[in-house]
Amino acid sequence: MGSYFWFLGAILVCGIVSALASANVHKTYAKYGKIRTRYGITGEETALRLLRAGGVSDVRVERVSGNLTDHYHPAKAVVNLSDSTFASPSIAAAAVAAHEVGHVMQNKRGYLFYQIRTALVPVVNFGSRLAMPLVLFGLLLDGGILLSGNGNLGYYLALLGVALYAGSFVFTVVTLPVELNASRRAKRMLSDEGILTNEEMAGAGQVLSAAAMTYLAAMFTSLVYFLRFLFFVMGAFGRRRD
Repeated sequence: MGSYFWFLGAILVCGIVSALASANVHKTYAKYGKIRTRYGITGEETALRLLRAGGVSDVRVERVSGNLTDHYHPAKAVVNLSDSTFASPSIAAAAVAAHEVGHVMQNKRGYLFYQIRTALVPVVNFGSRLAMPLVLFGLLLDGGILLSGNGNLGYYLALLGVALYAGSFVFTVVTLPVELNASRRAKRMLSDEGILTNEEMAGAGQVLSAAAMTYLAAMFTSLVYFLRFLFFVMGAFGRRRD
């Protein structure tokens, strides 16, 4: 019972931190989304200019609906910029567009953590669906409900389920350096190409830093869920064996 209340408390804290981080992103973006850059370059123009400067000619820039729905789709070779970024000549739009181009450069330059995260995507998608069924099947085997005489098979199946579930946490851990690196690349490219002035770069940095906090919050939330899942399995099998 104590561990359950610990879990609820941890999730509550993570939920509050995540909500604050998300609110800060929207607040910061709204603030700098109203400030037009000196040169009036839109998010689309920023992305295209940075792609050309980086020697990338096989990636398109397209518009997607929504607010802060910007993302890079490597399989389709397209940088998708949201309605709030695509045609906006603001500091925030330049920062977000440059961040997505940062992911393009990670892909093109073979950035290690980006490659690891890309490789983890199918593993996480597969593991998240299979983890709980494996644990339940393992519990049934261990209790002799399905079969008897299986030794530790049920226990090992459950541990495999835990390992697959851990993939989601590992994914959030790897995502953090990927996002931070993309932001560093974005700031360097914006400065090198003269898209933003030194004064405007400070605002772009605040937009990118606010976004980074959401990934940090997601990592800690994932850790709490993983630990809860692990303790549940170990506790369940411990009770079975007592």
